Amino acid sequence: MSETILKRLEELRDIMLIEKIDAFIFPSTDAHNGEYTPDYWKGREFISGFNGSAGTAVVTCEEAALWTDSRYFLAAEEQLAGTTFQLMKIRTEGTPSIPQWLGRKLAHINGAIVGIDGMVNSVNTIRNLETELRNEGGITLRTNFDPLKFIWKGRPVIPVNPIELHPLKYAGETAQSKLERIRKTLRSKHIDGMLVSALDDIAWALNLRGSDVHCNPVFVAYLLIREKTATLFVNEKKLSAHVTEYLKSIGVKTDSYENVTDALLKYDDYNILLDPDETSLTLYKASVSSTMSSGTLTCTPTKAILQTSPIPSMKAVKNAVEIQGFRSAMLRDGIAMVKFLKWLKPAVENGGVTEITIDKKLYEYRSQQPLFRGISFDTIAGYAAHGAIVHYEATSDTDIPLQPRGLVLIDSGAQYLDGTTDITRTVALGPLTEEERHAYTLVLKGHIAIERCRFPSGTSGTQIDILARQFLWREGLNYLHGTGHGVGSYLNVHEGPHQIRMEWKPAPLMAGMTVTDEPGLYLEGKFGVRIENTLLIVSDDSNLSSSLSGDQQFLSFESLTLCPIDKSPIDEQLLTLEEKQWLNSYHKLVYDTLSPHLSSDESKWLADACSPL
Repeated sequence: MSETILKRLEELRDIMLIEKIDAFIFPSTDAHNGEYTPDYWKGREFISGFNGSAGTAVVTCEEAALWTDSRYFLAAEEQLAGTTFQLMKIRTEGTPSIPQWLGRKLAHINGAIVGIDGMVNSVNTIRNLETELRNEGGITLRTNFDPLKFIWKGRPVIPVNPIELHPLKYAGETAQSKLERIRKTLRSKHIDGMLVSALDDIAWALNLRGSDVHCNPVFVAYLLIREKTATLFVNEKKLSAHVTEYLKSIGVKTDSYENVTDALLKYDDYNILLDPDETSLTLYKASVSSTMSSGTLTCTPTKAILQTSPIPSMKAVKNAVEIQGFRSAMLRDGIAMVKFLKWLKPAVENGGVTEITIDKKLYEYRSQQPLFRGISFDTIAGYAAHGAIVHYEATSDTDIPLQPRGLVLIDSGAQYLDGTTDITRTVALGPLTEEERHAYTLVLKGHIAIERCRFPSGTSGTQIDILARQFLWREGLNYLHGTGHGVGSYLNVHEGPHQIRMEWKPAPLMAGMTVTDEPGLYLEGKFGVRIENTLLIVSDDSNLSSSLSGDQQFLSFESLTLCPIDKSPIDEQLLTLEEKQWLNSYHKLVYDTLSPHLSSDESKWLADACSPL
């Protein structure tokens, strides 16, 4: 693979020389600025060989580097070996930013030019980059060139998988109602229309689903919403007669996917909302152009309103039908997890179980459940030292057998028609070291602290993140990923705008939102621990003194995930009475809910797994 990457870099540099470009930046994003991208837009992976979900590759005429976060440090080192790419560890002392690195590498060039494809980078991304490059010696940023069109032979096509309806019995609200809510919000801001680029926002708004993106039930399209009309820009091959008729019935026209730029050029309302974190720079420029695509007519320039899209906040608050769907999906997922966990330790003791075996077994048990549509992300099954690689995915080259000792970290999830699941369990396969037991218990304490948290309405996830980290911080330990993220309703497993993490995220936590609780600890070369439940945010004014709290509304978390947390690694001396009570209460909920749906042997196993401390 390294030889292939070297050849691609050579071809890229030949193109850069012709175009007089001194460096080119390849992000992980696509034209819709999604977290996961169709193969057509995986340019960063193509040019570097690194296949993690997050990272940015930068190539100059002489050097190359790749920036990624702590989830992928170990994986990136392996995949970049022999490619001449230097690994840049984000948020690690001494690591320069991309503009800083370019400033140093291009300092000898007068009037240096850096290229980046404006179609796959958002307005904010490029504006911030332009400012930072300008501060690094006046470097110019060019945004109208994509070298991949010339060097990517056999480039995959943009997917044309069929779109399907998402029934009202799972969606809980009609598309007409959602569109009217969106228009009402726009009217309140005196805005005439908006372009929706985010694929999960489009799928949610129209009650449609697809399969264009791995693990995410979305489809490639743009949606232009105006006061009286809406247009879906999509490849017509994706539309069945049934879906076409449905779109007409809800007042949505269709046009070719490639025509979105032309439509923005011809947009004749006074203004349009564009989310600067989701809309590509190329489309933003089209929206503010005063010249028609024909070049012969002119129109009044449109005023582009760069504001956060109202859709993510609407989508994040689940309606009653979606909440019930989550509970039903979690029930089925819990049944599958119990079957898997009951199988795991005896199978390891018998021998022949590897990390890939775990992946396949989980899929087998989940696929037996009603309404199963696939996995919600690639399973992370890391045994021993592999558990310390935050987003480890076993391959034929890295797959190792599990032994009846130590810890295995298993992070997995599924897509069901009525909900999306995300769960992590760290399981002791046999004897543990005191270090493993101690680390496991610290992580569990942090997990429980979030689960038990009660907080006033308006609180952001950043304000409660410390609850999960406090026990680790006291011992000089930490994890660099977020503590929690929203989860879609048969949509993307990662959903905003709210998060629980150290970095400031102002979006408030609101009743009806889902969010994960997943603190962890990763000791390189040894093991990893993570414990994750998906939670529902609910109103909670119980046991509050009205004389002290006044009219302030309080919220708390309800566990949606139904699966025992392994008790065998726990150092009970480190748990408080309240923490033990929470774990016992959670396990009682798990047993009472799941046992009626299990065989007698499975129910017996679950009773032991859920027995009180």
